[in-house]
This record gives sequence, C-alpha cells and structure tokens, in this order.
Amino acid sequence: MKNRHTPSMLKGLFAAALVAAAAATAPAQTASTTYHPVQNDPYRKFKPAVRRKAKDAPTPAPAPDIKVRIDNYKAQKLAAMNLQQVAPKPTTALLLSEVQVKGIFRTPRGYAAMVEATPINLSYVVYPGERFYDGMLVAIEESRLVFRKQTKWTDGRTTVAEDTKPLVQPSVADQLTAQRETQAAAAAAEEKKKNSDVNTLVEALKALAASAAQQEQEKIKNMPRVESLPMPQQGRP
Repeated sequence: MKNRHTPSMLKGLFAAALVAAAAATAPAQTASTTYHPVQNDPYRKFKPAVRRKAKDAPTPAPAPDIKVRIDNYKAQKLAAMNLQQVAPKPTTALLLSEVQVKGIFRTPRGYAAMVEATPINLSYVVYPGERFYDGMLVAIEESRLVFRKQTKWTDGRTTVAEDTKPLVQPSVADQLTAQRETQAAAAAAEEKKKNSDVNTLVEALKALAASAAQQEQEKIKNMPRVESLPMPQQGRP
C-alpha cells in the first residue's frame, strides 16, 4: 500500500515545484510599455536619404604658363617706356619655385644675390625689395634668401607666408666645369697680354722709325745751300 502511493506523491511534489518556479519568474516577464518605432514604416513610401554634396576644399590657384608671364612682362615694360616710367624687372615674370640661388656677395649697395631662372636658364642679380610674380625678396643672409610669398586660392583668398631658399652648393661636375672655364679664361688673358705686348713693341718701333725719318728730313732742310759757281769761258785763239 505504501509503495503504491509513492509515485503519486512524487508527481505532486514535482508539480508544486513547477508552480513555485513560475511564480518566481513572473515579475521578470512583465511587458515593456516603452514604444520603439520601426525605422522603415511599411505603410509609408520609401524616400532615399538626401546626401549633401561636400564642398570642394580650396586649393592654390594655378599660375599662368611661363610664356604668358613673359609676354605680360614685355607688355608692361613697353607701356612703362611709353609713359617714361621705371620699367619692371624681368624677375616679375618668375615664380619663386622657378628660382635657384647661385651666389651671394657684397656690393657697394649692400648684399646682393645671383639667382638663376630654371625655365629659361638665365641669371639675374637681385637686391632686397626685388619683386617676383608671387612674392618679394625681403632679406639676403649669408647662406639663404628670405622671401614673402603670396598664395592665391581658388576661393579668392590670398595668404602671405615666409619662404626661404638656400644657397645651392655646386656639385663636383659644376666645380670641374668652373675650374676649366677659369683656366681657359686665364690662358686667353695671357695670350691676349702677349699679343698686346707684341703689338705695343711693334707700334713703338714704328714710332721710333718715323721719328728718325722726321729728324733726318729736318737735318736735310736745315743744311746750308751750296750755290754753283759759273764755269769760266775759254778764250778764242
């Protein structure tokens, strides 16, 4: 009899445990009252998101070609000459990026620099205050030039910044070329000096000969004249 009621007792205990567990988890399963809208309403027509075009960042405005700048310089020079005004320097057609510093030296006017225009392979002597197409030379130091550079942007702005250019150190090839040119110039000067000495000696000899001839002519002019005596006539027999 006792064994017969044991399974039913186990079933009752198991059912009571399930009821207790359900009662314990009931508060955690309460429904949320917060509204979470859906991102895409199924009853509304789809509209793609409007993407605003990003504005292009301003960039430096490109400079005209070197030929155009040279033509403008020639026109400005001609106009200044017609108005009897001071003509602009050729450096006004050059960009700072087109210039290399070849030498720095001292003159009676102060420090000066030799710059080379790389697009046209021409050199110019410049002083502080010299104007270029996009800047101005403000100072000459022992080993570099200091410029005030103007940059024009595509949005219309103009900015000013300091720009420096170092003195270009000559390469080995340039040094050898300069040495050969110096030696050739010295040889040509020596040859010219020799020719000049020879020409001077020849001119001196010519002058001496001319002076001697003139003195001889003077002596001849100053000699007393000898009058010829009449020949005696022989008597007739």
